[in-house]
Amino acid sequence: MPITTLPDLPVKEVLARLLEALEASNRAVLEAPPGAGKTTLVPLALLEAGWRNDGKILVLEPRRLATRAAAERMADLVGDPVGQTIGYWVRMDHKVSARTKVEVVTEGILTRIIQDDPALEGIAAIIFDEYHERNLQADLGLALALDAQAVLRPDLRILVMSATLDAGAIGNWLDAPVISSEGRMFPVQTHYLSPADVAAAGNYPAQRLVNLVPKAIRTALQQEAEGDILTFLPGMGEIRKVAQQLEGKLSPDVELHLLHGDLPLSKQVAAIQPSPQKKRKVVLATSIAETSLTIEGVRIVIDGGFARVPKFVPRTGLTTLATVPVSQAGADQRRGRAGRLGPGVCYRLWSAADQLQLPERQDPEIFDADLSGLMLELALWGVQDAATLKWLDTPPAAALSLAKDLLLRLQAINSAGKPTTHGKALASLGMHPRLGHLVMRGHELGIGATACALAAILSERDILKSQQLSWGEGLPDLQLRLELLAGKRPPTPGFVLDENALRRVKEQAQNLRQRLRETDASLNPEMAGLLTALAYPDRIAQRETSGRVRLVSGQRAILATELFGEADFYSIAHLDLGKQPRILLAAPLAKSDLLKHFPEQIEATQEVRLNEATAQVVARKITKLGALVLEESNISKPNPEQVAEALLQALRGKGVERLPWTKEASAIRQRLAFLHELEPQNWPDVSDVALAENMEVWLAPHLYGLRSLDQVARLDLGEILLSDLNWEQRQEMDRLAPSHLQVPSGSRITLDYSDVAAPVLAVRLQEVFGLLDTPRIGGGKVPLLLHLLSPASRPVQVTRDLRSFWSNGYFEVRKDLRGRYPKHHWPDDPLAAPPTRGTKKRPG
Repeated sequence: MPITTLPDLPVKEVLARLLEALEASNRAVLEAPPGAGKTTLVPLALLEAGWRNDGKILVLEPRRLATRAAAERMADLVGDPVGQTIGYWVRMDHKVSARTKVEVVTEGILTRIIQDDPALEGIAAIIFDEYHERNLQADLGLALALDAQAVLRPDLRILVMSATLDAGAIGNWLDAPVISSEGRMFPVQTHYLSPADVAAAGNYPAQRLVNLVPKAIRTALQQEAEGDILTFLPGMGEIRKVAQQLEGKLSPDVELHLLHGDLPLSKQVAAIQPSPQKKRKVVLATSIAETSLTIEGVRIVIDGGFARVPKFVPRTGLTTLATVPVSQAGADQRRGRAGRLGPGVCYRLWSAADQLQLPERQDPEIFDADLSGLMLELALWGVQDAATLKWLDTPPAAALSLAKDLLLRLQAINSAGKPTTHGKALASLGMHPRLGHLVMRGHELGIGATACALAAILSERDILKSQQLSWGEGLPDLQLRLELLAGKRPPTPGFVLDENALRRVKEQAQNLRQRLRETDASLNPEMAGLLTALAYPDRIAQRETSGRVRLVSGQRAILATELFGEADFYSIAHLDLGKQPRILLAAPLAKSDLLKHFPEQIEATQEVRLNEATAQVVARKITKLGALVLEESNISKPNPEQVAEALLQALRGKGVERLPWTKEASAIRQRLAFLHELEPQNWPDVSDVALAENMEVWLAPHLYGLRSLDQVARLDLGEILLSDLNWEQRQEMDRLAPSHLQVPSGSRITLDYSDVAAPVLAVRLQEVFGLLDTPRIGGGKVPLLLHLLSPASRPVQVTRDLRSFWSNGYFEVRKDLRGRYPKHHWPDDPLAAPPTRGTKKRPG
């Protein structure tokens, strides 16, 4: 279409420059604010480009509703019905023909187009609209398109359009010219809440929104004389709760509309078009309304301040939807919706101080997403290393590694990272690889219709809705949902079927059956457990107690097992990772199905371990699936080496100090410790650390043939320590570190080596009369520490210098002892007196 005939929207002023840029370069970046008209006018302007050569222009949109709306607006401008010059293609719906020159597609469709035809025959340009949203599929599509352009199609034009992203940075990254449109934004007055109002509304997003949004809507209707209201909420749950607060409470001249991607198309269209009755509209929308869509009549925006984004948790392999504060860029996008048609007003339901704390923009989805689908697409593209493609942000290596592990488990790729025939079939379904695997394996097992239905249930919003608006709360049974879908039972009391979700599930299931040529649509709900396990083999669980299960990873979670008749095994589809992980969707699983369909993941092992209760080693044959025990039986004659190793591990866990050391064994160990201190190069180290580190050397051989700790307690650890010494070393040990020493009285006194630096001879004073010098050990190198005792064996003097004691200390000690022990002999000259063990009358 000639530029001069296009509507007078702000972006029209730069279209000539854009065409010149794309004439000179095969890439360009267009920066234009919301409402500038870039989605509608740019594709039509490119139809006039000479380089197009009658090729088709693909326009990439992030959402289905925006895709249809953009196609309809352009078709209206060219005067053709949708499907002629202007067409669109979204999942399960497309309107195109041989005449189509501009085709608006969703991001997943673009990936399929490029994979099916890498040369992109007949396509002249690809426009990435709203690229600032940084969706995973948009990043992937751009990386593949750039690679195709570099290798096969240097004449292919790639245009990136963004409203809030740093266009200069993207232009540098792409080595492309940047065209900027100033736009014509009408002034928007912005209101914030007071900190007190924010604090009073509650701490949790859902609580705050229910408390604040209905009040803000009523205030806006009263204070603003005209204009429709667009309200931003994070998800369908919050939309329904706010709608419940407003239903029946708005004046008759106000219509209430919901806008969400899961609603029927007719309701979505009604939300974005003017009211036929010329009434004011209140539209409750998710972030679907931030960009691309122009909602006629909106002059007032109420921003709840939150967005719902997917977050992949590598530790668990689960993706959850997190409610997070909107970014500053997102808030500006939302605010701008009020100023597209004229002066507007925006009510932000947070304080001005909170505005300063908002993140500048949301992280790209590629940082927080499950990358298994992306990894499969890269394998199909022939890329082994993602870093070889051109990314604005390279996919995280850790997430790619987890994705590869999952694809290997699903048999979608081989060990070399190349796609299998099965993997190619999964990708062709356009679903998450898990669900694609479910569908294909179900088809192979002859239960294809059930597989299609279950995959549709798992990929859409829950079809079962609590009448208290708590989605599926307390009813995690997937088999029940298949029965409801098949019409085999009425809804459970307290719950109703969500007709919108049910419609989408039926449509998707039918679409999958048609693609698989499944003619039999009958369902077998009892297959829910097996099919779910095929999709989520890493989430199979086993009942531990009533109400609690253990997953194959070892993680524990809450599940109302009584609803399933306390089955032993379960397949888990959805899990809430709160403080107490709770299972939201599951199905019972027969053990026979586990053994039959997961043989490559099942491991039969022998477990030999110490039973702490009986202190005996027990041996069992265990069949396990990860952390789950499928079967076990006792082994009457276990391998003696494994038994010895189990005892050793138990003893190592208790610590060296808690081994069964007898008094005699401890004494031998202390003598060896003294010798190691004296001559470390000649004698073994028997410290706690050394014995613990070498337990398998000095202790393990002696455990062979034992089965219990009682038998271990009967081991002579002292003799075990001596077993590594030869006859000469034992003789030398007795010479250097004797266990006893004979004193002048004739007594053989045990030496105490508990302090290796100061071995002790504790002897009654009278028994060493006549002994002039301190006895020495260690080849005469170490004087003993003498503990000289009273007749009652209480220490009266501690010395290493006996000669000095006789000269100086004895007479003071004698005074005291003579008075306390008058029946004992206390001579004036202890060196001349005979040693004695008794009294004057009984010298001993």
